[in-house]
Amino acid sequence: MYFFLSNLSVIDIGFSSSVVPKILANTLSVDKSISFLGCATQLFFHLALGGTECLLLAVMSYDRYIAICKPLQYSSVMNNQFCLILAVGCWVTGFGNAVILTFFTFKLSFCRSNHVEHFFCEMPPILQLSCEDISFSEIVKYISVVLIAVGSFLLILLSYMCITLAILQIRTTNQRLKTFSTCGSHLAVVLVFYGTVLFMHLRPPYSYFPRQDRVLAMLYTVVIPMLNPIIYSIRNKDIKHSVQKMIKVHLF
Repeated sequence: MYFFLSNLSVIDIGFSSSVVPKILANTLSVDKSISFLGCATQLFFHLALGGTECLLLAVMSYDRYIAICKPLQYSSVMNNQFCLILAVGCWVTGFGNAVILTFFTFKLSFCRSNHVEHFFCEMPPILQLSCEDISFSEIVKYISVVLIAVGSFLLILLSYMCITLAILQIRTTNQRLKTFSTCGSHLAVVLVFYGTVLFMHLRPPYSYFPRQDRVLAMLYTVVIPMLNPIIYSIRNKDIKHSVQKMIKVHLF
């Protein structure tokens, strides 16, 4: 669990860092431009880390499913080697997918405008600037979203369905409510993250609304990475105990 949490923390730091510094710079500066290479780099890391997080959240839900539904088999199933393979698979798949999407985005000709109707370089508003037929790039994007985002989301829902059935079999009401509370907070963050991502990237091109989409993009690029440490760490007993112990040592 802590191994996957450490991967998630690295992803969230990188995911926000690929966007937030430029937003702050644009807020304080008169010049709000970004170079072509800078825009491509920002899009690549945004797609790579976003895709990796989608896959990692699915892996974490599978980890919780094994821990709750098959506790006696947990150590043998989720061994160090298997966890490492899952994590590396998430990173390689996420970055490989980003290479493909970035290539099919920036191979287009851009002759309409150089004004991106967004606070960072994201695929839908960039495709709107192309003067070529973007249907093939859109198809590639839809395939990518279905395989990575929708596939991961369905695996998470399946895992939580099995977890819920296992929780309902717990006899103690307090323990059942406690487990439901923890799983509920995890599921809430997952629903917001996947909901905004799927809404942004599975819509047809003509339904793009710049103002509305800026708010939605802010949810999964800034708000969700900020909530993840609270949901996955502060509510964890071991981490909470370690933080309290560290505070006592420094204060007293």
